[in-house]
Order: sequence, then structure tokens, then C-alpha cells
Amino acid sequence: MENMGKPLAIDLYCGLGGWTDGLLAEGWDVIGFDIERHVYGDHRYPAQLVIQDVLTLHGSQFRNAGLIVASPPCQEYSYMAMPWTRAKAKAAAIRADKTGAELERLNRLFNACFRIQREACEAAGQHIPLIVENVRGAQPWVGPARWNHGSFYLWGDVPALMAAAHEVSKLYEGSGFGDPSVARNEHGWRLGKNSSHSASRKFASAMIAKIPLPLSRHIARVYCA
Repeated sequence: MENMGKPLAIDLYCGLGGWTDGLLAEGWDVIGFDIERHVYGDHRYPAQLVIQDVLTLHGSQFRNAGLIVASPPCQEYSYMAMPWTRAKAKAAAIRADKTGAELERLNRLFNACFRIQREACEAAGQHIPLIVENVRGAQPWVGPARWNHGSFYLWGDVPALMAAAHEVSKLYEGSGFGDPSVARNEHGWRLGKNSSHSASRKFASAMIAKIPLPLSRHIARVYCA
């Protein structure tokens, strides 16, 4: 990929483009990768989108990128963080697997980000920063995050100075996500057994999982300097 003019960022597991919104606003060119195209009415990914399984990517094709960002799916991590019998049993089974195969399966999407970064850096002959976002519940499985911005936890090349986390909370004011009587995942989405694959549920889940604009713009400014 040639990077002419504007700096190039790669958005892995891009969804509706929370990372990309901030990057575009700060003058980056962005290419997103996802296994499916998320389109919900007027809501869709806002930049060039490549439909491809991230696991099949090789980082050498990103040798000209200035930044890689990623938000691997968090559903399994969030589920196992819930106080449910089946959730606890699932976590216990992974820990009991002495071969490490189940842990490797669990973390395969997360680990792919760092493999891609390593391959990109080797091809570029220089370091290309990577920031991976996920939920707090990922920490027992992938190690402690370097920073969190509200419920959005960050791994990788996280800048030393981050935007104020209180800005995230503004996004949830009046949204109804504060009801403690409802079981929700760590990005605030209601968890339950019904309608898990409905279009409306997928849309709501994708919207809530979007990186907050103050966070994505802050990261974009830091690495565009």
C-alpha cells in the first residue's frame, strides 16, 4: 500500500469506525478491515473498507502505515466476566486446559493484532505503533491494560498522556445504560438470551462498542504530530 500525502492508519476489526472517525477528523487516511460490512440505515463505516478476516492478513502489506488501531471482538471476555454459573464454568474450563489450546483460541483475535504489527515493523524497517482496545474483562486472559478511558481499555503503544476519562461518561448521559438491575457487558450493552442476532441488537451493540470520539481524536493527534 502506498502512503502519499496524508499519514495512513489501519483500523482492524473496524466495525462502524469509532477509531476511524477520530483519525479522519485529524487528517489521516484510513483503511478499515472487518469480516463483515456493518450498515444500519445511515450508519456505516466512514472510510475505505476491506472485507477480510483479520486472521488472514499479513502485516507486511501495512509497511507504509503510520499507525495501526484495533478493537477485537470482546464478547467472550465480557461473558466470562459476568457472575453467571455458565460463564464461570467456561472460564474454569479454559484455565484447566493444560495444553494452552483453549487460551490460544480465546486470544487468537487479540494476538493477531500484535503479530500484524510485528510483521509490519519488520517490513518497514521501523516501529509502527499499535493500540488495541478491549474490555476490562480481557485483562485476566491477555494481561493488564496500559490505560483505560472509561470502559475502554487499551494495550500496546498507549501515549503517556491521555485525554480525560470523564469525557466518555458524557456519551452515556440519558441513554439508560446506568440501570444496575440490568445485566450488561462492559461497554454497557444489555446481556440476555433473546434476539441475540437481531439487526437492532447488532446495531445497538456496534454503536456502543464504538471508540469515543475524544479518545480516537486524542490518539490520532498524538501520532500525527
